[in-house]
Amino acid sequence: MSGGDPSLAATGRVGWRATEAWALLALALPLGLAQLGYTSVSFVDTAIAGRASSDAVAAIGLGSSLFFAVSVFGVGTAMGLEPLVAQALGSGQTALAVRITWQGLWAGTIVCVPLAALVLVVGAQLTSFGIAPPLAALTFDYLSIKVLTLWPVVASVVLRSYLQAARRPGPIIVSVVALNLVNAVGDYLLLFGDAGLARLGLPGLGLSPLGPRGVAWSNTAAFAVQLVVYLSILHRPLARGQERGAWRPDWTILAQVFSVGVPFGLQLVAEIGVFSLAGLLIGRMGVQAMAAHQIAMQLATVTWAVAVGIGSATAVQVGRAIGRADAGATRRAGLGGLRLGAAWMLAMALVFAVWPEALAGLMTSDALLLPLVAQLVTIAAFFQLADGLQAVGCGALRGAGATRWTMVANLAGHWAVGLPLGLALLAAFGSGPDRLWWGLTAGLATVGVAVSWKFWHYSRQPIAQVLSATGSEESRD
Repeated sequence: MSGGDPSLAATGRVGWRATEAWALLALALPLGLAQLGYTSVSFVDTAIAGRASSDAVAAIGLGSSLFFAVSVFGVGTAMGLEPLVAQALGSGQTALAVRITWQGLWAGTIVCVPLAALVLVVGAQLTSFGIAPPLAALTFDYLSIKVLTLWPVVASVVLRSYLQAARRPGPIIVSVVALNLVNAVGDYLLLFGDAGLARLGLPGLGLSPLGPRGVAWSNTAAFAVQLVVYLSILHRPLARGQERGAWRPDWTILAQVFSVGVPFGLQLVAEIGVFSLAGLLIGRMGVQAMAAHQIAMQLATVTWAVAVGIGSATAVQVGRAIGRADAGATRRAGLGGLRLGAAWMLAMALVFAVWPEALAGLMTSDALLLPLVAQLVTIAAFFQLADGLQAVGCGALRGAGATRWTMVANLAGHWAVGLPLGLALLAAFGSGPDRLWWGLTAGLATVGVAVSWKFWHYSRQPIAQVLSATGSEESRD
């Protein structure tokens, strides 16, 4: 029987692909839940502040948006480790993966110093952007504490990247649970003080209500606890790497980390920056408009977070397949991730479209805010699919180290399409946050199509490892 039984060969091939699909799903599910857990920090901040006042919601929303817009560059740079570590582990080079992780901690520390200064400078100039002085002052008070979370956040992203690439999502889930428990308790205690304890029938502790500053202190404590959890889990491989000198700056690896991470950081700045600018413009429309925008964004961010988790799992599977020089598995991992992300976001689009008022009611009891929030949630239903495609498509390309394309796609989609369209709608139909939201939707759709097409085209040929590639960065992009 020369050549064997074709039907058996086909069955084996299908089974192999099914195994790959399950491996992607097994990693995507916990990473999606973990990403949802990260997002729930801000979600809980907003929900608890929403029981205090619209001023608190607006200050925390504006401050968080500005902080994220600046700090996300550091997060993106740290995430440049993802393809490097995944490809190293895929090729069986564990010691190299640990060395890369140490270099990621150096890279994160380097970028945090100027970013922290920038957060404070921007926070001190809010009135220059047309933000009312009372809201600007409250927001700066929040940012002056929130900036302390920057390094713990970036360092945690570095360590999380190693765990993801090693396919160890369990410790990530543990850290996220600890993060949220500390943050939720801290938010309530520090925002409301003894008055909050009295509502629960508990004795006072002598705590004064700190308002938005209390939420910022709670965030700082929570992210510090998360970093401690990661260090306790990874102390052994990090210590072994330290003994071998892996902790010392390795300028060759650092250059590769920055080569992949800086474009990805700029991609996130382009994406988050346009949403932050939209928040500033909406902030000029009044506290009610800003609060509604913040609440609706938190709801949309919950679904997006799961798509980002799927994108991270896709990046790991793509990177590991490249590490073992398996071109077919590389393509299947990326395209499989895109299908999974699209399925999730289509389901969420249906939820947003059918129950916008119910979702708005989860976040606020303010009768004046409810209809405006519901209007924005309805618009969010339209950009769910595009948001999922761009999150997973960027993850697939990040796993291949091709982050320059994702940077250009985000710059073009958000700043050349989405923002101009939103501003044109404002000029044509008057003030209203919904005008800008339709523009943001168009920008997301542009990016989603661009990155999905790029991976489909790029993965038709074998992709070289980042650290062993002989070609230039441009050849990979």
